[in-house]
Amino acid sequence: MDKKRLRVVIAEDSALIREGLARLIEEGGGKVLAKVADAPSYVEAVQKHRPDVSVVDVRMPPNQRDEGLRAAIEARSLVPGTPVLVLSQYVERQYATELLADGAGGVGYLLKDRVADIAEFMDALQRVAGGGTALDPDVVSQLMVFRKRDDRLASLTPREREVLAAMAEGRTNLGIANALGITEGAAEKHISSIFSKLNLPESEMAHRRVLAVLTYLGS
Repeated sequence: MDKKRLRVVIAEDSALIREGLARLIEEGGGKVLAKVADAPSYVEAVQKHRPDVSVVDVRMPPNQRDEGLRAAIEARSLVPGTPVLVLSQYVERQYATELLADGAGGVGYLLKDRVADIAEFMDALQRVAGGGTALDPDVVSQLMVFRKRDDRLASLTPREREVLAAMAEGRTNLGIANALGITEGAAEKHISSIFSKLNLPESEMAHRRVLAVLTYLGS
């Protein structure tokens, strides 16, 4: 999607982190529509504001377990396809898997201590808002350990698996090329081959990169 001023809802119980995220987003050119500290308020804010994307902490009051994640799933059911970027202190495989389970895309899962660069964070928000994915490399690694078997993946070459893992992180074709030390043209050829082997034809109704990533992660 074209870069635009993102409209964002923040759900984070720590006032310090909540205000810090708001500042990052505003400095990055976004607009914060609401800042809430608990899960019910977040769901209400999504229904009221219909943001381009939400930033949600996994653990929120009252139990500090998975209230934020549950609220994100509820928000996506009430406002279908609403993009959500989840922040967590740790890689929590179950939470990430549940967030990806609807197969709709527009999801992200980043670790809080990696959110330091404003440009990278805003780029992740843009990708999620556009229906893509933004997954921390550690999240991708842990999801892959437990993914379901999919025979279509057996046909991928080792390099194609590396390219697909980079796609899961939300990298562009150029980003994949730089990360793997190949040309952008080579990256494009690998991606085309991946789409073919995973039986993902071109369609106006589906985001093939997201579908490929979800297949890879076994969601």
